[in-house]
Amino acid sequence: MTTTPILLRPRRFQDTRGWFSETYSKATAAAAGIGLTFVQDNQSFSAATGTVRGLHFQRPPHAQAKLVRCTRGSIIDYAVDIRRGSPTYGRFVSARLTAEGGEQILLPVGFAHGFVTLEPDVEVAYKVTDFYAPECDGGLIWNDPDIGIYWPLPASGASLSEKDAALPRLAELDSPFEYDGAPLEPIPEL
Repeated sequence: MTTTPILLRPRRFQDTRGWFSETYSKATAAAAGIGLTFVQDNQSFSAATGTVRGLHFQRPPHAQAKLVRCTRGSIIDYAVDIRRGSPTYGRFVSARLTAEGGEQILLPVGFAHGFVTLEPDVEVAYKVTDFYAPECDGGLIWNDPDIGIYWPLPASGASLSEKDAALPRLAELDSPFEYDGAPLEPIPEL
């Protein structure tokens, strides 16, 4: 099973009507070494360019792996390693996800997740491996200088929720996630 983020590019079959794509198949995922069971689908809509959502995670016993895709518009998606003892703790990887390209990113447990919208009226859909549990909700402030993410924002700046604007810094995190021996690397494509 994967323990670092992976970029997936499901095939699209085109004809004169448009295209068809199998966006998730348990059998295809298993053949690629992804043995996750997804239990909930989520979707978000962001009206403004520069909407930042994250950096979010859910603590055990309801930790979540996520399979994220952009179904309308485009985003930059980020995964921050928050596995205690990891040599890449606090580092991040990112990928551009577009509705046009159909890319997906698989984010294992132990990573904080966030994204920024690159245009107006963006929709993002993601599958998760555990149900939402408010008592396990966690996050990091999006612009923590110790993480150092570059967020491509419009001149008006980031559009944030009050909750996301008040999240703590990485230095304040007592991470509940253990390092599993796989350091964060550039995102491989499957």
